[in-house]
Amino acid sequence: MVLQDLLNQLQLCQAVLRWCAGPLLVGLLACGASLGWAQAAVPASAAAPQTPAADVVRYCVDPDWPPFEEIDAKGQHVGIAAELLKRVAQRSGVSLQLAPTKNWGESLTASQAGRCQILSFLNQSPKRDAWLVFTDPVLVDENVLITREEHPFVADLASVEGEILALPKGTSVEEWLRRDFPHLRLMLVDTEAQAFEAVNRRQADMTMRSLIVAASTLKREGWFNLKIAGQVPGYGNQLRIGVAKDQTALRDRLNIGVASLTAGERRQIVDQHLALNIATALDTRSLAWLGAVLVAVLLTSSYWIWRLRRVNAQLHHLSRSDALTGLYNRAGFDEIFKRELARAQRFETGLSVILLDIDFFKRINDQLGHTAGDSALRELALLLRAVVRNVDSVARWGGEEFLVICPATQPQQALVLAERILAAVRSHAFGIQQPITVSAGLASLQPGQNPHTLFTQADEALLQAKRQGRDRLVVFDQKEGSPWP
Repeated sequence: MVLQDLLNQLQLCQAVLRWCAGPLLVGLLACGASLGWAQAAVPASAAAPQTPAADVVRYCVDPDWPPFEEIDAKGQHVGIAAELLKRVAQRSGVSLQLAPTKNWGESLTASQAGRCQILSFLNQSPKRDAWLVFTDPVLVDENVLITREEHPFVADLASVEGEILALPKGTSVEEWLRRDFPHLRLMLVDTEAQAFEAVNRRQADMTMRSLIVAASTLKREGWFNLKIAGQVPGYGNQLRIGVAKDQTALRDRLNIGVASLTAGERRQIVDQHLALNIATALDTRSLAWLGAVLVAVLLTSSYWIWRLRRVNAQLHHLSRSDALTGLYNRAGFDEIFKRELARAQRFETGLSVILLDIDFFKRINDQLGHTAGDSALRELALLLRAVVRNVDSVARWGGEEFLVICPATQPQQALVLAERILAAVRSHAFGIQQPITVSAGLASLQPGQNPHTLFTQADEALLQAKRQGRDRLVVFDQKEGSPWP
């Protein structure tokens, strides 16, 4: 029924757009002379509906993080984050008041102590989940490795030994690096500028910072002896608004504003602060008239285009998702695997898979009923999403089996992740009357290997884990051609 309803909506959207296409353009050209009306109508129509403002919400920022954000000499919050947050608040009907701090560490402390309800622009991390909930991403930006000009390109951070990486204190990147690269030597400093300066003075070999921050800082400070020397997959910034954990209604309200931001708005704001705007010699009056016509077209047809895209997105999602858990199904996973396989073969970055199976799942269905079994499957899906890295993808492989694909991941890194998953499952309360554990099989793609055998190897390793007593990980040994514990 859901699929049929979506197909009916799709046909309706297409019919309306076909009907509008011819006569709409004629009417718009006739209205082109009324430029004043068109220009006045655009802001009123384009603006998102305002909801009544609630009590003033205090927010903290990083006062020294240009071009993302900073507090200027007048005590004003300025930068990319400031512009984006202002629009989100306006469109969510939220009134904000800045709570000034001296540095990012002081902002984190103020947030934990409840002196501000919002942190303006930050990554989500397990440590921050302890006192914050997060909006959807406001801006996505890659992290890159910055080194001196003579330093070689860094293809794999796991292969870097004995080198020092400088980072500002209290960042999510520090949490990620300590988790995924425990042997890396970290040098913690107070500010972004100090991290770059440490590399410039050879006190550190590299730093990992946002691509936007790196582009701005290298240009502003004139550090032309520094360069971008690599990127670590899965370490992109998904910058969100952090909200006090007891303020979920406020988080949901802010998400309305986040959803209203378009890709064009984000790009325009970033370009303004990086001075990347390109001037043209087009006559401004012609441009204004043409813009009025185009905006009128968009305003008239945007609703039906939105409906059409939404229906298409729902159909695509249904075809690739497992109905019970919301994870990728086999079709969705095949699409992801083809893309990651092509990337691994092209850049020789490695690829690993972890096959998981709930131990004695039949007992749960037999003793507690299928409702409890379904609940356990959904809960495990949520747990897996929380434990794996941003770059990993999780699918329901079938029944009580789940599969994790780990791009750009060598066997030792995948082993650490798999053990972390098993430990998380052991300690998790699934809300049923008996504990749950999982068995896991791990396999990694080797040069020249038939990629289809990767899943067979993971399955063999999983069977070996079950034979050895369950609740354990077995890794397929490529040299021996057999699993090893």
